[in-house]
Amino acid sequence: MEIILIVCVGLVFYTYFGYGILVWLLVKIRGRRPTPNSGQLFTPDVTLIVPAYNELPCLPDKVANSFGQDYPADRIQFMFVTEGSTDGSAEYLRKTYGSRVSLVEGSERRGKVAAMNRAMLEVKTPLAIFTDANTILNTQAVQRLVSHFRDPNVGAVAGEKRILTNDSESAAGSGEGLYWKYESFLKRLDSELHTIVGAAGELFAVRTELYEPVETDTILDDFIISLRIAGRGYRVAYEPDAYAMERPSFSILDEQKRKVRIAAGGFQSIARLKYLLNPFRYGWLTFEYVSHRVMRWAVAPPCLPLIFLANAGLAIREWMTESSGGYGWTVLFGLQVLFYAAAWLGYRLEQKNLRWKLLFVPFYFTFMNVCALAGLVRYWKGNQSGTWEKVRRAGEVELKAP
Repeated sequence: MEIILIVCVGLVFYTYFGYGILVWLLVKIRGRRPTPNSGQLFTPDVTLIVPAYNELPCLPDKVANSFGQDYPADRIQFMFVTEGSTDGSAEYLRKTYGSRVSLVEGSERRGKVAAMNRAMLEVKTPLAIFTDANTILNTQAVQRLVSHFRDPNVGAVAGEKRILTNDSESAAGSGEGLYWKYESFLKRLDSELHTIVGAAGELFAVRTELYEPVETDTILDDFIISLRIAGRGYRVAYEPDAYAMERPSFSILDEQKRKVRIAAGGFQSIARLKYLLNPFRYGWLTFEYVSHRVMRWAVAPPCLPLIFLANAGLAIREWMTESSGGYGWTVLFGLQVLFYAAAWLGYRLEQKNLRWKLLFVPFYFTFMNVCALAGLVRYWKGNQSGTWEKVRRAGEVELKAP
């Protein structure tokens, strides 16, 4: 039990803290990568692609935000993918904006991935940028993303995802925002060391020629697309000054649905990208992929219940044998109980729309790992598809692009 406990604690610590510390040290030793040369303007032709299934309420702001990008108007095209929409999105875009936007439409909903594959067949520009309809981009987003493509070794560029929360936001929303701040920090380090391992679908760019059609039942299309490009020897760069802003999930139930589906997609991705687990062929990419992604989805979550059970057994043994060596295991078990009690209290307060910042970390950490285990069960059962069930977002606030 002691070996199980020590090994599992080490794996969890490395997953959430050790990897970040290690990669930070490696970046310090190797030095920072040179930033893209901003002295000479780089403005290749680009297509901004917006999957917009039944997103009519978001479209006026999204179109205005897209048109407002600080990028030469004759170098950027706008493509909205409304395939399967039943809310009049295509009609609205056609009547309101005419030829200023191109549409990929159809009566049948085949899922986001199938729609993206179809849209990419119509892209004629060397670069394509994907962004969600319910996000707002900063006005420099497109220019910041494409600047990295000066480097021929860069095959894709990921922007930053930012969660906008109010002071009265739920614990789930605040936890989601905290999680993405930490995730953005790790992505910066990954990019400095070698490449990031997975772009966020809210905002990322690819070289059109490198896009490979994705299996239509794929859940994490953004992750698969960017990792396959990295697997072909290209870097996936990270640009924190190109960011997409969105609101958190409406409730803990909505966030739970999203997290479980993402976790199931994570296990699906591990199966489809198993060739990346070969360090002799992929080197730094394998190191980053395993440390940052595989361990967070497939290693740390099952370690947590093992830690709790092993610690409980050791604590019981201490009390039964009246150990003269002290009660260290008992103290550690007590701290675990307090941590999960705080998480449970945070969950109960969340159900009553109450919030206490002190409980954000234990609540969201536990919540995230429970959802990962539920995602594993869902993946095993095979009851998922590439068609997303839209998750409600928190009450709308005015989003302005900086």
